[in-house]
Amino acid sequence: MAKTYIKNNADLPNWVGKELPPSEWVTITQEMINQFAESTGDHQWIHVDVERCKKESPYKTTIAHGFLTLSLIPSLRAASIQMDPARMGINYGLNKVRFTGPVPVNSRVRAVFKLLKVESLPDNGAQQTWETTIYREGSDRPVVVAETLGRRFE
Repeated sequence: MAKTYIKNNADLPNWVGKELPPSEWVTITQEMINQFAESTGDHQWIHVDVERCKKESPYKTTIAHGFLTLSLIPSLRAASIQMDPARMGINYGLNKVRFTGPVPVNSRVRAVFKLLKVESLPDNGAQQTWETTIYREGSDRPVVVAETLGRRFE
């Protein structure tokens, strides 16, 4: 899938209000879930106990942590959007996040990005506000809806 090309900070305002094509699909494996649990200390059984999930979970399988799915946003964006190199880019935070559906193990997810706002910053910077919606293959409902903030300095 071809990336959307946004040249630089000066080009960003041309993209405000436009929904970009979806990213490539990414498969959420049990190994990813286990590594995330290990990294965060979140070992809740619904994520890591395959046998218990078969018996007790309404999904009959493990599900990804909401924060694991959220953490995929930078890589999904990088796979979707190409920009000329910058001096520095930083994640500035989130305005809001909702985990709107489960992500069972071995699901495939992808993201759709919409640039909501661009603000100029000193030192040739731009703050971007993105609406990011992550979908699970086979479901019309999103699994994550987030408003993310990023800063880019050229």
